[in-house]
Amino acid sequence: AAAAAGGAGAAAALWSEVNRCGQNGDFARALKSVNKILQISKDDVTALQCKVVCLIQNGNFKEALSVINTHTKVLTSDVIAFEKAYCEYRLNRIENALKTIQSASQQTDKLKELYGQVLYRLERYDDCLAAYRDLIRNSQDEYEEERKTNLSAVVAAQSTWEKVMPEDFGLREATYELCYNSACALIGQGKLNEAIKKLQKAEELCRQSLSEDSDVTEEDTEAELAIIHGQMAYIMQLQGRTEDALQLYNQIIKLKPTDVGLLAVIANNIITINKDQNVFDSKKKVKLTNAEGVEHKLSKKQLQAIEFNKALLAMYTNQADQCRKLSASLQSQSPEHLLPVLIQAAQLCREKQHAKAVGLLQDFADQHPANAAEIKLTMAQLKIAQGSVTKACMILRSIEELQHKPGMVSALVTMYSHEEDIDSAIEVFTQAIQWYQQFQASQTRGTNPKSPVHLSLIREAANFKLKHGRKKEAISDLEELWKQNPKDVHTLAQLISAYSLVDPEKAKVLSKHLPSSDTMSLKVDVDALENSHGATYVRKKAGKLTGDNQQKEQGQGDVKKKKKKKKGKLPKNYDPKVTPDPERWLPMRERSYYRGRKKGKKKDQVGKGTQGSTTAGSSELDASKTASSPPTSPRPGSAAAVSATSNVIPPRHQKPAGAPATKKKQQQKKKKGAKGGW
Repeated sequence: AAAAAGGAGAAAALWSEVNRCGQNGDFARALKSVNKILQISKDDVTALQCKVVCLIQNGNFKEALSVINTHTKVLTSDVIAFEKAYCEYRLNRIENALKTIQSASQQTDKLKELYGQVLYRLERYDDCLAAYRDLIRNSQDEYEEERKTNLSAVVAAQSTWEKVMPEDFGLREATYELCYNSACALIGQGKLNEAIKKLQKAEELCRQSLSEDSDVTEEDTEAELAIIHGQMAYIMQLQGRTEDALQLYNQIIKLKPTDVGLLAVIANNIITINKDQNVFDSKKKVKLTNAEGVEHKLSKKQLQAIEFNKALLAMYTNQADQCRKLSASLQSQSPEHLLPVLIQAAQLCREKQHAKAVGLLQDFADQHPANAAEIKLTMAQLKIAQGSVTKACMILRSIEELQHKPGMVSALVTMYSHEEDIDSAIEVFTQAIQWYQQFQASQTRGTNPKSPVHLSLIREAANFKLKHGRKKEAISDLEELWKQNPKDVHTLAQLISAYSLVDPEKAKVLSKHLPSSDTMSLKVDVDALENSHGATYVRKKAGKLTGDNQQKEQGQGDVKKKKKKKKGKLPKNYDPKVTPDPERWLPMRERSYYRGRKKGKKKDQVGKGTQGSTTAGSSELDASKTASSPPTSPRPGSAAAVSATSNVIPPRHQKPAGAPATKKKQQQKKKKGAKGGW
């Protein structure tokens, strides 16, 4: 009895210690006291519960779950359901957590809160939304703001991943978390300008909130703002401002945030900006997407996008085996998804295996008819790249749901025209027009009005036939258009033009329907036209010219300055009294008085003394010293102006004074240079 009393006293003291430590938040010390109590009474339910709570508070979720599973007889689901589900949730065993919550006999408020979190992680957004709406409606405590934040996160996820138009719950955006979630919802709707404003407001609220806490440093603030800045950079990327986005992404990475999910998303977005360029940087960034725990932080679509980009990066870096391995894994996970098979086809094309790529795409189109249209478009593109335009046209025409689309019709007609297959092009027009006729016949009763697209196709078909000389075939289309709109003068003119080559009499009859010249007069507001910007400019310019003319006529105003003519350069010894040689511009050989050179005449008279000396007979050779010596080359019409004894040389024949001296100086320089070279 004494021993039992002593044990009870020790247990009471230990419980007091547990209570005190729990209130102080010292769960490590409390755990020691609980373990001592369990040594006294190993199946104490309260002690076991306290041990599980202490382990959870210390972050030892695996050990806490082991304690629960070990003592299942004592710790039944009714007693410990929340703690068990929470441990499973924190250990990312989300499906197990859901089963634990659903198996609980009583759904407490704590379990409902956790249920909402579990549904969000499972991406069951509709059920999650209903759970939070119920919680907000039936709860009144200090956690209402957190519940509204979670509700706004669900709305943002629906808008982003499921493209659902979000319901307005009238949430007051008083916190930066609510503002951020609202911005994410706007991004999902494509309202990027509004989203960026919301993010700016969220940043402002975040700075205000954190500035009130004196323990928060600037680095802590920037770390908290990293996710907001990351979303801003994403919007910039969507808007095409890739340089700004890249700069902001790199700034966030330099901060080294602890959120591995944020780092993975940013790294993935940088890789998408780099594409096939800067692959070395992309290979560094892809390591951030492989960090531990990333798969638990991101949605399935985010993880899938990252895997797609890994496969594309492997293709761009010529890692063919890695690319095939990744794309095959993606295809096994999502057999109906287009991207894995498209990546495989792209890799085959890089290896010059175009036929194999087309075969791969054809097999996928046969297995998944719902996605066949996009695959066949890719097949057609490959055929065009190979130069098989006709085969590409056949593939495009096999896509039944797109045959009648104006874009497809235009593409086929252009391709057939390139191949000079006019009959096939006209057949494409005919099939599309017939489709619209059948469709509208099924939609309307009695009357059968033509839709704008239908009429546009008929007009394009008529214009195409007229352009390629198919007048008879164009007439039926033009008549149909004129029937729909008898006031269309342009169509009537085309119809008359076509009939004029086929049936002139019919053309004459139709020409009576043309409006008269009186009815075709345009109703133009002359005053408005004259006061328009262009007319005012022309009128001012014309007025300016008229004023100039009047000034010229009246002899008033400034005299217009004439451009000064540059005087031509004359020879230094030019004599204005001597009439210039009219043939001076002709080469010497072409002049009328040229007699040719007399070779060998003065050979014997060449001086043989020192340089510069003259021979005894040099004076006899000087024609200027002979009084009766006639000019060597008489010029027509110059005898009357120049006396027989004149020694003036015409400007064309003159040499500049000092020319021999210059030549001599050049020779001396040349010699000097040669000497220096030696």
